[in-house]
Amino acid sequence: MVLWFNEIKLNDTPLVGGKNASLGEMYSSLNSLGINIPNGFAVTSVSYNYFINHNNLKTKIAKILKELDTREIENLKHCGKQIRDLILNGNFPEDLEKQIENVYGQLKTRDESEATVAVRSSATAEDLPGASFAGQQETYLNVKGKKDLMKSTKKCFASLFTDRAISYRQDKGFGHFKVALSVGVQRMVRSDLASSGVAFTLDPDTGFNKVIVVNACYGLGELIVQGKVIPDEWIVFKEGLKKGYSSIISKKLGDKAKKIIYSKEGETRLVDVPQNERFKFSLSEKEVIVLSSWCYKIEDYFSIKYRKRQPMDIEWAKDGQTGELFIIQARPETVQSLKEKNVWEEYRLTGKGKKILSGISVGTKIASGKARVVKSITEINKFKKGEVLVTATTDPDWEPIMKIASAIVTDKGGRTSHAAIVAREMEITCVVGTEKASYKLRSGQEITVDCSLGSEGAIYQGIIPFKVEKHNFKKLPKTKTKIMVNIGSPDEAFKNHFLPVLGVGLAREEFIIASQIKIHPKALINYKKIGKSLKKQIEKETMGYQDKTEYFVEKLSFGISKIAAAFWPYQVIVRFSDFKSNEYKSLLGGELYEPVEQNPMLGWRGASRYYDKKFSDAFRLELKAFKRVREKIGLLNVVAMIPFVRTPDELIKVLKIMEEGGLRRDVSHNRECYKEVEQCPHFRVYMMCEVPSNAILVDEFLDLVDGYSIGSNDLTQLTLGLDRDSNTVAQVGNENNEAVRILIKNVIEKCNQRKKYIGLCGQGPSDSIEFAEFLVKCGIGSISLNPDAVVRTLLRISKIEKN
Repeated sequence: MVLWFNEIKLNDTPLVGGKNASLGEMYSSLNSLGINIPNGFAVTSVSYNYFINHNNLKTKIAKILKELDTREIENLKHCGKQIRDLILNGNFPEDLEKQIENVYGQLKTRDESEATVAVRSSATAEDLPGASFAGQQETYLNVKGKKDLMKSTKKCFASLFTDRAISYRQDKGFGHFKVALSVGVQRMVRSDLASSGVAFTLDPDTGFNKVIVVNACYGLGELIVQGKVIPDEWIVFKEGLKKGYSSIISKKLGDKAKKIIYSKEGETRLVDVPQNERFKFSLSEKEVIVLSSWCYKIEDYFSIKYRKRQPMDIEWAKDGQTGELFIIQARPETVQSLKEKNVWEEYRLTGKGKKILSGISVGTKIASGKARVVKSITEINKFKKGEVLVTATTDPDWEPIMKIASAIVTDKGGRTSHAAIVAREMEITCVVGTEKASYKLRSGQEITVDCSLGSEGAIYQGIIPFKVEKHNFKKLPKTKTKIMVNIGSPDEAFKNHFLPVLGVGLAREEFIIASQIKIHPKALINYKKIGKSLKKQIEKETMGYQDKTEYFVEKLSFGISKIAAAFWPYQVIVRFSDFKSNEYKSLLGGELYEPVEQNPMLGWRGASRYYDKKFSDAFRLELKAFKRVREKIGLLNVVAMIPFVRTPDELIKVLKIMEEGGLRRDVSHNRECYKEVEQCPHFRVYMMCEVPSNAILVDEFLDLVDGYSIGSNDLTQLTLGLDRDSNTVAQVGNENNEAVRILIKNVIEKCNQRKKYIGLCGQGPSDSIEFAEFLVKCGIGSISLNPDAVVRTLLRISKIEKN
């Protein structure tokens, strides 16, 4: 009736539940791989049934369930309490009680009078690959002594009939007596003195499976699930991790104002985190890498067991006394891993509205409705189906109304909070961590909740129309012309990772700088010399960075890395910054370093900046970030691209600075590498072909780089002598102009003759069938498009190639 963890295997789920079966499997098989799992034992489902039968409870429970109506909150609460009271008032069979107490006595160490343990429920239908019952039953922490252990075990038995568990089983069609309960008793990890959290072996919002997402807070991890803190978050690239790189591609400092610790009496209590600790990460980068490597091994191990790739949802803790990390739970991820991979739903707003709030997006959908602000659980009976639930935070008791909401908006919480987890599973649009939604929004107010644009979710005033397009990738044809995608913000990358493309034809650094860095690089370089007011603004943005240039380098390297990881192993072409002077001026501190130009479009931009003494030190920061992406993070699929090069002499100067920065073009690789779409480890340099001189002196330029990417917008404006920012002459611009075509045709032919990469990044082929047909006939190697144009242009190119 009681089994040690080393006696339990995964196929023992009917006996010990999913949670304990996973723990037993890991303890038995993964400790040898250096993964720390605290020891413990399981009170089996046989014991639960023995307890129920010993107290003659089955008939009484069945009678109560006959009166159940989960649509009525009060009815559900009444039935649940009656059943739980029956169980709590029951008595343990004497032989079962003695066996539990004896095994518990063996768990203590030599210097302990009695072991301190966590007592967790593990339902026999819980944590299955096909259904997640996580959070439906209870956990009791810091339990010490035989008396408290038995009391907590009985409470776990009763928690099989919490209101939320009853409602959940009813919705999923699971019979209430087909589910039993096991109890896991595991040595406590003193995370109250350090930190704890959760990790997913995929991105939980987009299903992108080449990363591990680690969340952490101080103290016990319950605050993360409860959504009462926004945790620290790291994203780690699996492939780099496997090859020994320090492959952190993103990190975000959370709002960790509170933590749960143990009191002297053995209970838990909520306390404030000291100010100086709130702005520090709760794990070191070294610990994140160790933890991520464990998660990767756990996923690999269970994938073999389940005979398919099985992403995992993992709980971990750090012991503040020993400094050791531990895995305390692992269960199959049951939302993204079960979705149809070949069908993509694209949500897009078709109208405009006033944005009134923003937060962390959960999923990629859009929804609208009337807001219902619910301040506490006592008010949930006011909630009506189809309303937008607005509240500070949620816990499992809120699930009966969450499942009927059109959307969910919370003040607190991160991507692994309870609200986020439930919203993903129920496929409900959700924005968490808005900080003030429950105060700023009012009941009855019409709002639209938009999670379609990346990691930031937005709440708009009013009902804004939107559309949903479904694409079945299985039915899409193959094309000889490689279809690639243009990516601006890194937040778009994971969302679009499953597009039927062969890499990224254009990733713009200026999008990363504008959205994630926001500060002129020269202001960071000269931080100690700038005025007090500007220094104060920069300090606010760069909190935690002593070296302000490191802020620029790290943010830029993370932005590039997210895009490169999303489309690994295909090549990701990253263009160095191509801001015009007026655009650079809009960055914080920009006015100190930018000239006034009458026509910035034709002024100080692209290559001309990089070797200029007034900007070359800023360009070197870009090189440092790029080098870090390849050499520290291990993303060898990134290709550098230089924009707006006017003369071969300019190109030589830029390449020299790149070499000085540790980025030397590798000319030793096979020239056929230009045809490859998969990652090529050799460092390649491409150039934008957007100035007529690039097309006229094509051989001189190609002697120095590995290929061209045609920028048709700039090439058109400069060939026709117009400013595309000018409304007066904008209508003259057209890629189908014969002069532009002659230049493009010449460039494509030359690149193909010399076995150099040749692509085009722009909307022209998706906007004009005629232009697309021209490019294909000329033999263009690749066409890179904005995400929303990929599918329709792929179909268009396929028809052109057939004809």
